[in-house]
Amino acid sequence: MAELKRHLGLFHTTMYGVGLILGAGIYALIGNATGTAGNSVWMSFVLAAISAVFTGLSYAELSSMYPKAAAEYSFVKNAFGNNFVAFLVGWLTLFVAVISAAAISLGFAGYFTQIFQIPIALAAVLIVVVLSFVNFFGIRESSSMNIVFTVIEAAGLGIVIWAGLTFSGVHVDYLEMPNGFTGIFSAFTLVFFAYIGFENIVNIAEEIKNPKKVLPRAIILAIAITAIIYILVSVSAIRVLDWHALGSSTAPLADVIKKSLGEQWGFGILIIALFATTNTILIMLVSGSRILYGISHDGALPSLFSIIHQKTKTPWIAAMLIGALSCAFVFSGNIGTVANISVFAIIMVFVLVNLSLIWLRYKEPNLERQFRSPLNIGKFPVLAALGIITPVLGIMELDSFVVLMGLGVLASGALFHYIYNRIKPCPK
Repeated sequence: MAELKRHLGLFHTTMYGVGLILGAGIYALIGNATGTAGNSVWMSFVLAAISAVFTGLSYAELSSMYPKAAAEYSFVKNAFGNNFVAFLVGWLTLFVAVISAAAISLGFAGYFTQIFQIPIALAAVLIVVVLSFVNFFGIRESSSMNIVFTVIEAAGLGIVIWAGLTFSGVHVDYLEMPNGFTGIFSAFTLVFFAYIGFENIVNIAEEIKNPKKVLPRAIILAIAITAIIYILVSVSAIRVLDWHALGSSTAPLADVIKKSLGEQWGFGILIIALFATTNTILIMLVSGSRILYGISHDGALPSLFSIIHQKTKTPWIAAMLIGALSCAFVFSGNIGTVANISVFAIIMVFVLVNLSLIWLRYKEPNLERQFRSPLNIGKFPVLAALGIITPVLGIMELDSFVVLMGLGVLASGALFHYIYNRIKPCPK
């Protein structure tokens, strides 16, 4: 059987991760966070970065042990030897990739229809279709496009940072907390999700040169780079707009640019937002297809999805299916609620990944680890334990309907696993 081809080094893998994390969320997220935390919103970004590092270090160690596509599935299976639990983790990560691509495509469409007057749903479907073909043509093409778009969206945030830090005649009390530490914590649980994306780096493991060394470094570099950018953006934005105005804005960074540099810059930020959303959609489609490929290659899903195209060396059927499912979810109605369900799903994945690291420290203490998560008590990884606690606190911010629907996603995965294992042909 044909295999995926290894094209990517440290630079491409790190840029892939930066593009995943930066995404489109910061362009809207900072307004809500500032309205909750006030001028001290930068503290929320610092706390969220630290929380992301806890789980990121677990991913780094596990990826140095098991550099496979469908990484979370592989981690849990190797830790607990339970195909059912591993399948549920894979099911959740697939769900997150599909829903994220659909939700962000609608975000893209919202910007796009301000320039071209076409229906939002049509614009969303078109961008998913176009990027699904980019995904089909190969990881090198997808990675090259990702690098260009990541540089553009980072440049947009760089303009915000420059505009804010050079804005004259203002004095900001960066310790002002209108809602006290409760506000900072509430904003932390919100902006934590701006860092989500680092976990998908590991799902292109089979297309990375020397993944056991490259993956841990890329994960840590990607989180560090985006944390610095986020913190500087949060510090800069409130120098231009006070926290009341920033918190009530529907396009916070665009408003920052308009006030500091003039109305003519607003269109430029609109174009950059299009690049940011496009980049995130592409990366979610790539990671989703690789997760589907990895689970199929292991036999937990039909082998059809692990077929590699002879010319492009990509899992082309998986790529097309992920694109089709993302298009379908564009029409699912309240995409915001569905996106929150995906947040619940990724928290469950983080919990199981950190538990896997803890368990493997005792189950496979002598297995080669080219990276090891720091701060340990004997074999026990303290940061992995903190990586379980901190995202679970985020569930407290989700309403009961979202939690129940998230449990429904788990139940649907369990039902599919049961039915598929009853009807799939036995190996000869």
